[in-house]
Amino acid sequence: MGRAVLLCLMLIIPSLILGVAGYRYFEGMSIIDAFLNASMILSSMGPASELKTHGGKIFAGFYALYSGLIVVIATGFLLAPIFHRVLHRFHVETAHEKD
Repeated sequence: MGRAVLLCLMLIIPSLILGVAGYRYFEGMSIIDAFLNASMILSSMGPASELKTHGGKIFAGFYALYSGLIVVIATGFLLAPIFHRVLHRFHVETAHEKD
């Protein structure tokens, strides 16, 4: 589980930095407002403040699509060890274990 959490952090932290940088560049937001918007989008909750520039709106759209994929991948990282343990609990063999 520790490895799965580490993989999630290695995926989420750079994504959050990318979002903060994008909101600062395209919308001219302060670092706190950029962090709030990036973290809200990354957690699939939507933007926290109104976007004013066309560049900011386009960035937010692409960042939201990217963030949706990150959420799915991070969920997979976290659930894979749990699912693997459940398979072992029910003695389900995988192709790798048959060899």
